[in-house]
Amino acid sequence: MAIAKAERLMNLALCLLGTRRPLSKRELRESIEAYLEAGSDDSFNRMFERDKDDLRELGLVIETVENLDGEVGYLAARDSNRLPPITLDAEEAAALGLAAKVWQQARLAGAASGALQKLRAAGLPEDVDPYGAHSALEPRIPVHEAAFEPLMLACRDRRPVMFDYRKANAARPEPRHVEPWALECWRGHWYLAGWDRDRGAERVFRLSRITGKVRSRAGGFTAEVPDVVTVRETVASWAGEIADRSALIRLRTDAGYPLRAKATRVRELGDGWDELEIPYGHGLDAWLVEFGPDVVVLEPAELRADVVDRLRAVAKG
Repeated sequence: MAIAKAERLMNLALCLLGTRRPLSKRELRESIEAYLEAGSDDSFNRMFERDKDDLRELGLVIETVENLDGEVGYLAARDSNRLPPITLDAEEAAALGLAAKVWQQARLAGAASGALQKLRAAGLPEDVDPYGAHSALEPRIPVHEAAFEPLMLACRDRRPVMFDYRKANAARPEPRHVEPWALECWRGHWYLAGWDRDRGAERVFRLSRITGKVRSRAGGFTAEVPDVVTVRETVASWAGEIADRSALIRLRTDAGYPLRAKATRVRELGDGWDELEIPYGHGLDAWLVEFGPDVVVLEPAELRADVVDRLRAVAKG
């Protein structure tokens, strides 16, 4: 269905761009096979109006002209749809090359490479080599999760999805029905922000905790998409990056270096243990569980209880 519509839109665009005079609806219907197959005039008119609106939304300038007989015609003048020449200085070209290089490990590598080839044809300076071996910067955004590509497409197409998701403190995954808004990489992990239909609220999901396939659902979004989706800020607050208290923990010597980097105070206890004071924010319990028996929470009591509950859930499997 999507391929048939894309072909129909392309044929309509070619007709409108290739004509020197306005073409009427009748002429366009006779020129495009998909329109000839329309069951009735009403069906054709609805299809044509949707296609015309879609092409305009994609950026094609379509002019509507009325002739002396009062008949309405359409054309897309080449002058109105021609982009100005692309001129890039060395710094701008290098920035584009660097952005494309980011995706060399992802499924988007082919699209990024193709975009660079088009820029070269449009005037990208030949002395700029975005893939040069001597580049001082080697940016990488790893994309290992199978859910990345279907979720990226769902965000682009504003298409609801369903997937099984296992929370950090859950033994088994649960089905989630989500309207996906945006994907963002934070501290080496990909996160999805969207509207959770089951909970009726905004949620952020870590892609590595999605199990099985991402399935598309019929229909459109039911919640309004915010102008700015603050994935990174939300994840940071949930991960304890935004803290207003302190926690006291015991940590095995030579273990838990990420925790040591966050510590505001470290005291050696002996017998292979240290005492650390670390910032305490939402989500710290889930982070501490990842260090297993190397961490013991001393205070506050509610944090200790939360960590114990998570460990018991994991133990039950």
